[in-house]
Amino acid sequence: MRWDGNRESDNVEDRRGGGGGGGGFGFGGGSLSIGGVVIALILSFVFGINPLTLLGGMQGGAPQQATQQTTPANDTETRFMRTVLADTEDTWGALFSAQGAQYQPPKLVLFTGRTATGCGTGQSATGPFYCPADSKVYIDLDFYRLMKERFKVSGEFAQAYVVAHEIGHHVQHLLGVSDQVHQAQQTTSETQANALSVRLELQADCYAGVWAFHANRSRQILEQGDVEAALSAATAIGDDALQRQSQGHVVPDSFTHGTSAQRARWFRTGLDSGDVAQCDTFKARQL
Repeated sequence: MRWDGNRESDNVEDRRGGGGGGGGFGFGGGSLSIGGVVIALILSFVFGINPLTLLGGMQGGAPQQATQQTTPANDTETRFMRTVLADTEDTWGALFSAQGAQYQPPKLVLFTGRTATGCGTGQSATGPFYCPADSKVYIDLDFYRLMKERFKVSGEFAQAYVVAHEIGHHVQHLLGVSDQVHQAQQTTSETQANALSVRLELQADCYAGVWAFHANRSRQILEQGDVEAALSAATAIGDDALQRQSQGHVVPDSFTHGTSAQRARWFRTGLDSGDVAQCDTFKARQL
């Protein structure tokens, strides 16, 4: 992925090493072995866990203030994250402007272990997530290393896809889509609520593809193998693949993020079209 030298965003909070850590990766008030952490990360991650469904793995639901905020480091990994975030800002800013609207960029928070969020205490074991209460994306960069070790998924564009998916949830929040889905989920069965969650997540995958289309057209970010790496990431974290690995069988009614094929298909839809209108998963007869 070509990114070095591109604009870097100032909307990054670096909380790594700054309070609230303690004892490695905590989950649900306890601690996990490294193997357990990997399973918890992969099972709960899937590039877009809605924090409203994660409160069981967080502590407290009231908005909290971070204990410490520092200027982001200037290592390559951090600069990459700032650059990807800037690219999403430029892309979605232009798309919103074309529709006569103004894009409100979110903050990206880098942390280790655990950190205070507007959705409770976020923990590394829940994986990267977006919190609508404070309009921030949270990520522990160790997640990328765990993905590489467990699923052999690597590459900068695959990492950028993770961020772009979470930004997709922010776009849904700005458009009011996520609020409508959450309201509908309160008055329906668990199976139907899961089905709505799948459509929400697949739309965020499609939005990630839309970002990639426009970023590449404007800034030529893609290199050979980048798209395949992102598709491999989408495939690796499909609900069916994760359930087979964790429990040996698949329970479709419990899916909340979509199958491997669906996730790859909707990312590809956004990437090939660059058209937000093509990402209406809620009207699609077939996912």
